[in-house]
Amino acid sequence: MEGNNKAYVVVILVQAIYSAMFILSKAAFDHGMNNFIFVFYRQAFATVVLIPAAFFFERKTAPPLSFVTLCQMFLISLFGITLSLDINGIALVYTSPTLASAIANSLPVITFILALLLRIETLKVKTGPGIAKLIGVVACLGGVVILAFYKGPQWKIHHQLIGYHKSQQNHAPSSSGSWIKGCFLQLLSIFFWGLWIVLQTFVIKNYPSKLLFTTLQCFLSTIQSFVIAIAVERDMEQWKLGWNIGLFAVAYCGIVVSGITFYLQSWVVEKKGAVFLAMSNPLSLIITLFASAILLGKIITLGSILGGLALVLGLYCVLWGKSREQMSRASLDLEQASR
Repeated sequence: MEGNNKAYVVVILVQAIYSAMFILSKAAFDHGMNNFIFVFYRQAFATVVLIPAAFFFERKTAPPLSFVTLCQMFLISLFGITLSLDINGIALVYTSPTLASAIANSLPVITFILALLLRIETLKVKTGPGIAKLIGVVACLGGVVILAFYKGPQWKIHHQLIGYHKSQQNHAPSSSGSWIKGCFLQLLSIFFWGLWIVLQTFVIKNYPSKLLFTTLQCFLSTIQSFVIAIAVERDMEQWKLGWNIGLFAVAYCGIVVSGITFYLQSWVVEKKGAVFLAMSNPLSLIITLFASAILLGKIITLGSILGGLALVLGLYCVLWGKSREQMSRASLDLEQASR
């Protein structure tokens, strides 16, 4: 198989992995697993997987770790990983995997807004790329509003492949108030994720060993998520992992999502660039939409489809504007070099 074809296969696989993450996490919560405990076990599994790889590949090349850099890692891990995952878990209890996947498409837009506020990015509204970015931001906000406040006609597959009775302990009522709360919690989770992406660009300059950098963040997040989980849930029965969907979901998220997907995404970025990877994000929404309906019997609403489309439009507008600016900058640099 040619390199270009391999890249397409890999991005489809990556988005399918993320879709399964949303669905399995929701199934685990509906079975009664505490979402804070889930995040702790997920990060612990990820740390165990990443430590041998980091030791093998970067133990000889890693720079010394200063106390200031460690503190910076602790803070970005707290906001970008621990709080982001904990809030996402709460939001999933109130909403659905489809909504989580849809709002995940706003990540590049939110990251752009944060980079704009921190003066890392610029917005020139008198140029085509600048207008495209502005349209993307507006479309993203519109998509979130649609997802939160409009449901419209509903469709449901009555026969689901994964049949189960939801736990009363962890099952939130499907009222409009709970749905709106869950929607904005998902947005807050993505906000923290975007903040993590922006802030780690400053930290990684002082610690360029990417694999070890990721491993240390996972380790710190494991400690942080344990403290939060033990403060919320003191019943040791809730901490026991049985041979059920909870154990499978934790292992999957820790090993496959945090381990294998990390490598696959790095490979795609190296072969085709970060924009190519970002443009594949809507695939996760499509896969999650149909898989959650078939596997979990979740309801598909017109609002989720329209809101998801608005978020995808916002994603592509921002990415197009960004790529055009990069092309113009590269052309200008080439022209100056030729003089």
